[in-house]
Amino acid sequence: MALSLGIPRSAAVPPPGLALLAEAPRAAFGLGELAAHWPALRRLPRGDGRAVLVLPGLSNSDRSNLVMRAFLRRLGYRAYGWGLGRNLGVRSIGTEAERLIARIAAIHAETGEKVTLVGVSLGGIMARIAAHRRPDLVREVVTISSPFAGPPSATNVWRPFEWLTGERITDAAVAERLEEAVQPLPVPSTAIWSRSDGFVNGLICHTAEGRAIEVRSSHLLVQMRAEVLRAIAEVLAGGECVEPV
Repeated sequence: MALSLGIPRSAAVPPPGLALLAEAPRAAFGLGELAAHWPALRRLPRGDGRAVLVLPGLSNSDRSNLVMRAFLRRLGYRAYGWGLGRNLGVRSIGTEAERLIARIAAIHAETGEKVTLVGVSLGGIMARIAAHRRPDLVREVVTISSPFAGPPSATNVWRPFEWLTGERITDAAVAERLEEAVQPLPVPSTAIWSRSDGFVNGLICHTAEGRAIEVRSSHLLVQMRAEVLRAIAEVLAGGECVEPV
């Protein structure tokens, strides 16, 4: 399916219209695939009990990550929602990410250990910023379809971003946060991305820094794809990712 969607050849352009139109049916297909592969996912390596904070994508709340958190808990991790309501950018985390950092600090204080951050889309950008600012609180960062390595104009969601956050993609503050997010992290990092993503250009969802894992997925409901959940489990277990499910 991915090969027929018209993959962007440049990191400066948004995904083509065909890929955007295919998002909903591909997401529905992914849910069916998840149900079929759920028994196999439950047999993945057990976790070490570490704290994992899951950050939702733009306009989403912790409800969007219920499946992922349930999956991580079943494997033996302590999975947390971010508890900041819908992700409306700085309206949710604070202009200096102070509310997000406070949440990470609270989990750190509760567990006595650094926190692994798993961020979906915009949540991944926020996770990288938090890790830059408080590496003493963060163990590792995993981003999922997060466009941290390129301009917002290389996505099909920059207008909803402006409507929901109250910011403009041309604002200096937005550019500064992206510039911070793309810098090499002081903690281990993994970027999970798809070249057939219909919302964001997959080429701006990873860099040469850290580990990059390519999956076959839509952007919509990417956090519920069996292949993505498997990749997360393998990364957290510290092993090599097995063949896609």
